[in-house]
Amino acid sequence: MPIGGFVVHVIPDKKDKVLDSLAGFQSLTIYGHDEKGHVIVVLDTATSEEMERLVDKIGEIDGVINCDLAYLHGEDEVEKIESGEYKPKIRFSRVKKDA
Repeated sequence: MPIGGFVVHVIPDKKDKVLDSLAGFQSLTIYGHDEKGHVIVVLDTATSEEMERLVDKIGEIDGVINCDLAYLHGEDEVEKIESGEYKPKIRFSRVKKDA
């Protein structure tokens, strides 16, 4: 179960609407925000793919500039990968080109 801390950068004038939208995500906890538009959140998801999808959804919220990863803890998921129990889908991978 990966747990990631993120800084969501928000247009300051839209911060309240973004906070309302973020509050609707079940796997997300808001830990703080400031007047400059920095929102500190923690995502606690079942898989890294689920976390990626959630980050993508956060990025689609009107007023969100970007969502930056500050830390990631995935020890449980790493153990599952090492044991062969789980094989993550690699999002950023090389595409094999035909010769």
